[in-house]
Amino acid sequence: MTSTHTLEVDVSGLVTGEAVALDLRPARLPSRALSMVIDLAAQVALLLLMVWLVSVAIPVEDGALGAALTLSIVVLVVIGWPVAWETLSHGRSLGKLALGLRVVRDDGGPIRFRHALVRALLGFFVDFWTTLGCGAVFSSMASTTGKRLGDMAAGTFVVRERTPGVRHLPLPLHPAASAWATGIELSGLTDELALAIRQYLSRRGELDPMVAAALGERLMVDTAQRIGVGPPFGMHPVVYLAAVLAERQRRDWERHTAAATRGFAGSPPPSPPPPMPPAAPAPPPAPAAAPASTPTPAPAPAPTPAPFVPPTTPVVPPPGERGFTPPS
Repeated sequence: MTSTHTLEVDVSGLVTGEAVALDLRPARLPSRALSMVIDLAAQVALLLLMVWLVSVAIPVEDGALGAALTLSIVVLVVIGWPVAWETLSHGRSLGKLALGLRVVRDDGGPIRFRHALVRALLGFFVDFWTTLGCGAVFSSMASTTGKRLGDMAAGTFVVRERTPGVRHLPLPLHPAASAWATGIELSGLTDELALAIRQYLSRRGELDPMVAAALGERLMVDTAQRIGVGPPFGMHPVVYLAAVLAERQRRDWERHTAAATRGFAGSPPPSPPPPMPPAAPAPPPAPAAAPASTPTPAPAPAPTPAPFVPPTTPVVPPPGERGFTPPS
């Protein structure tokens, strides 16, 4: 959760360095019972381990001394163990850490040593050890916030830290308050102070009227010191805080919207590339070389006709032409 160290004194523990909060819900019996089972198992294991270590390291022959040491170990583990855990971790024990639970005061602030001591003493004598858990079960069922007898005596109750986020609707503001807030400088308003204002405005109706009025005055003074602008004359502290918070949320929304718009629009169009330098003129083409002349082949000599040789044998005419003799 968000840390708010700067508000630890100004808001009387309602929003402290541990940011215990007004937005948390009371834990119910099943989750608290399981948390207590984890704590009891750890305590029993630690108790057996310490008794064994003492018996091994310091062998005691005297029965009275052994009983005194055993009683001291039991008190140290059963009462000192939960007190130390809840004091150092601001309301968280081993089982509560495992289940996301936490002990807070009735006004929403973190518990201190006296609250943890009262819870541990009542837990031993009334709630768990002597009644085997019956006192814690019956008192938790009868309480609207799940308080056991130790919580009722210490002024505390157990809340759930691991809860889904709650959507906070914007507060209705008077137009004059909205217009006034548009001109103020909010650079000094830290995230921690804005968280404290939001928690106060969201749960103001559930607080005691006197506590709510005092807390509103202190938050108004702290806000005015941070931003350098106090409320106009006649403006109620709640209206002043709501106007400051709404204006901060509006500016954050506009900033994120502008960034998202720039992201969706993409990068600006690229600049045109510089003109290319003119290309050098191409050299004129070289004249084509005359094709090499090829020798004309000489015509082949005409074939010489063979000389006529008269036949040596007489020519015999065909049988049909033998009766005709040319004249001499």
